[in-house]
Amino acid sequence: MKESTLSFDCQGERLVGILAEPVTGEPAEVGVVIVVGGPQYRAGSHRQFTLLARHFAAHGITALRFDYRSMGDSPGEARDFLGVDADIAAAIGALRAARPGVKRVVLWGLCDAASAALLYVESTNDPRIAGLILLNPWVRSAATLARTHVKHYYWQRLREREFWLKLLRGGVGRTALSTLGANLRLARGAHESAADSRSFQHRMADGLSGFSGAVLLILSGDDLTAKEFFEHALPSQVWQKLLSRPNLRRVDLEHADHTLSRTSDQDLAFTLSLSTVQALA
Repeated sequence: MKESTLSFDCQGERLVGILAEPVTGEPAEVGVVIVVGGPQYRAGSHRQFTLLARHFAAHGITALRFDYRSMGDSPGEARDFLGVDADIAAAIGALRAARPGVKRVVLWGLCDAASAALLYVESTNDPRIAGLILLNPWVRSAATLARTHVKHYYWQRLREREFWLKLLRGGVGRTALSTLGANLRLARGAHESAADSRSFQHRMADGLSGFSGAVLLILSGDDLTAKEFFEHALPSQVWQKLLSRPNLRRVDLEHADHTLSRTSDQDLAFTLSLSTVQALA
């Protein structure tokens, strides 16, 4: 494989990306655009996106990882995942312009980049998108965070003998107990807070509902963000229907953390991602 710098315009700003592609053989007609979640740049945690793009390229898939406006080497005003539609569109256009043999692309995103990918297809219905690979999508709200803490942290603590001994000895202060109470109140209000049909979480669901391409959803077992996604989707009939659609494959990595810092977890995610793209090529 080989790598080259790709600079392209996005609403008057020059974005910077790195294109990884095979040296020999005919490249696949389906490429990959790696959308980087914030705040980080195109290399990713422990060079995750660099290694991912190279993995695709070594197997005949052209991949672009880039800095959207205000991140890494790309100038522009600060923005978050809610405001990167133009950046994603520019990256797709730049990849196809640089390598005309690439007809369609798969969007690959971790955390709020996965959310950004769903928001992009919801707002654009871009026919160039062949598939989505979503790792630990971000759906955080005050209510869902509270529910996740109550279920996956406080419930575990309440079953520990050391917690009760500490409580009896006065080691658990009023602040900790009041925090638990506040989380319980927020958790009970989670369904009410989800009523806004135009919240970004609902837009994500709408994006997934209207997308007919292949979707790979990877959830890490040792990750609060993934647990929040599960807690958000579990009581929702809409999300349950979406997660059971035939075009969506869900894979749970039981011991993986948020960024797949263990080599074995990263390798498995890379293999799953490659097979998803190859099936579309």
